[in-house]
Amino acid sequence: MNYLESISFLYAQLPVFHREGAKAYKPGLDNIEALCDLIGHPEHSFKSLHIAGTNGKGSSSHFMASILQEHGFKVGLYTSPHLHSFTERIKINGNEVPEEWVAAFVTEHLHLIEKVRPSFFEWTVIMAFSYFKEQKVDYAIIETGLGGRLDSTNIIRPLACLITNISFDHQDLLGDTLEKIASEKAGIIKNNTPVTISEKQEETSAVFMAKAASVNAPLQFAADRIGASGFTFTSPTWGEMTIKSPYQGQYQQKNIRGVLAWCEQIQSIIPLEAAKIKSGIEQTRLNTGLKGRWEILGDRPKIIADTGHNNSGVSEIIQQIEKESFSHVYIILGMVADKDINSVLSLFPKEATYFFSQANNPRAISALDLQKLALEKGLQGEVITDVNEAIARAKSVAGPADGILICGSTYLIGEINFN
Repeated sequence: MNYLESISFLYAQLPVFHREGAKAYKPGLDNIEALCDLIGHPEHSFKSLHIAGTNGKGSSSHFMASILQEHGFKVGLYTSPHLHSFTERIKINGNEVPEEWVAAFVTEHLHLIEKVRPSFFEWTVIMAFSYFKEQKVDYAIIETGLGGRLDSTNIIRPLACLITNISFDHQDLLGDTLEKIASEKAGIIKNNTPVTISEKQEETSAVFMAKAASVNAPLQFAADRIGASGFTFTSPTWGEMTIKSPYQGQYQQKNIRGVLAWCEQIQSIIPLEAAKIKSGIEQTRLNTGLKGRWEILGDRPKIIADTGHNNSGVSEIIQQIEKESFSHVYIILGMVADKDINSVLSLFPKEATYFFSQANNPRAISALDLQKLALEKGLQGEVITDVNEAIARAKSVAGPADGILICGSTYLIGEINFN
């Protein structure tokens, strides 16, 4: 099979969460353990760092990968979902896994798909581990998919763990309280393995402390270690450090603070230099290619794309939009149907003008249905299903002092023509 044939095969044969939702979710480690055993345990061949959380784990994963790259290491990076191409999920020093390698791996191991019947995510995990083993990476940054305790990435035995933020998302799978969700994320905490928590939240702190204590894992909360005023941080180890974040979302302050605290915590494991930590974060866009986080697509009118899609993520975006002092705001919105849509819609400003769009994804709520639900919340606008057509329409009516925001779904952002 060639690349397109192999990807089509995987989509057709394996349950795919980003297309099917909860029915494609296979909790537990049985399948990934079977795959790792059959392929020769590639997860044992590289040193890893593990990252979980509701929001911020993607940005934090990329920040940490970039920091290690700046130190001269060969760094694997596994994240999900992808925006444009499947190969974005598996990178080494910012370079995506070659399409030819993906095709060859799938073709060679078709018998394992028949034998184990893994989910799409489980297969991408074993693919990433195998690629990192083959390429002999120095370190691999591994981002969880859903949760942590039963996530197939949780087969690794990392050098250290980072948990970013706990908020409501995937309640049907992870639990209907922040404490329950935190308990699932805390499942990545391992025996005697240091863990940093990026955000100290009243509802969840005790969960992490109890889990860490039960396995003798050194735990720290970033806020207890790193001072922050805007994007100027104060660390006991490196003193004051002002970082020019390549992503201007204010929520990145929490992610960067968490990563800085984590860098301090793992100093005895991976010695890191202040200047290279700073340059690593500042060069993340160049080093790893992360997109869709307060991505500025144009100016006058200012056009912003952000993958924020749950209550916490959207709340942060709206707070920042309100600080921009736009004359008027146009919001291009698309969501998936299995989110808490009514709760998220209640966060949006009624005075904005809306364009309701729809990603080409089976989980997407139809733009017309989203418009109807939004109208019940006092949000008015027109349906333009294609996100790029919606952007063109917004640009045609917006003035130079206005703002255009595209958000609500990772998959919607993935369909934007960034060029």
